[in-house]
Amino acid sequence: MSLPNGTLPTEMSYVDLQSPGGAENMMLARGRLPEIAPGDILIRVEAFGVNRPDILQRKGDYPPPPGASPILGLEVAGEVVALGESAAGFSIADKVCALANGGGYAEYCAVPATQALPWPKGYDAVKATALPETFFTVWANVFDMAGLKRGETILVHGGASGIGTTAIQLAKAFGAEVLATAGSAAKCAACETLGAKRAINYREEDFKDVVLEATEGRGVDVILDMVGGRYFGRNLASLAKDGRLSIIGFLGGARVEDANIAPILTKRLKVMGSALRPRTAAEKRAIRDELAANVWPLLDAGEVAPVIDAVVPFKEIVDAHRLMEGGDHIGKIVIRLA
Repeated sequence: MSLPNGTLPTEMSYVDLQSPGGAENMMLARGRLPEIAPGDILIRVEAFGVNRPDILQRKGDYPPPPGASPILGLEVAGEVVALGESAAGFSIADKVCALANGGGYAEYCAVPATQALPWPKGYDAVKATALPETFFTVWANVFDMAGLKRGETILVHGGASGIGTTAIQLAKAFGAEVLATAGSAAKCAACETLGAKRAINYREEDFKDVVLEATEGRGVDVILDMVGGRYFGRNLASLAKDGRLSIIGFLGGARVEDANIAPILTKRLKVMGSALRPRTAAEKRAIRDELAANVWPLLDAGEVAPVIDAVVPFKEIVDAHRLMEGGDHIGKIVIRLA
């Protein structure tokens, strides 16, 4: 294992979840640094992102996969301070952001080198840590699985979320037309500023009716959905022939009742879904490599950028979770350590 010139501390601060439940169950604690497995890099964390899966894990509804750290946190940014055996692509003192398999809510985090990327040009830790979870998710589900192409139309549900703001920008950057849903006038305005041709306030309008009107009855080619059961029937009705529905969450429930599934046959629809965390190391590396080749140049050039709603100090992690659960944020919530 390769180490920096200085000696690493033996302990670090991290967020300890004493038992599943409310945000108040989290507290700062002291513990040993994570072990560095072969192929890992150890990052001194300067910032980390707060994501919806963190909320689910905190409540006990999204347990970490076997072998992953029980500490919350799926994305970090900071400085490489140690290299595990056979770790390649990075050197001590490199500034990186990374998709973590867990353990991100801490001063140090070990991640596979194959899930890390350099900071884009001009980025600091706060901007860099707002990238991995949403960009990996959107690329995997919108471009890899659903195969969004130039000239097609996509409907992005939750357009003002971290995932939504990323999906709108990337879809537009790659030549697609974007429609989005959001829950307030301010959120709809943000979606349109980012590139959505039309943002639909789902509290005031039925998105299916607006989609069909906007597409002259044709429907959209791709839908990115994190609502799930409550939207399923209307999603099918909103898709064009050969349309693809990509489901990444169940904020509206996982069960579907009284949905007309005939459009799956009559319009040759494809319904798919995935979660990022259970993917294999090889799958995550492939997504990383595609992002490096196709998306990082856009970030370097400033053509695409993360939307950050709030930057919160490490000691206020409870408030950050409550902010996310309140649902009023637009874009990402980031915790700053350094």
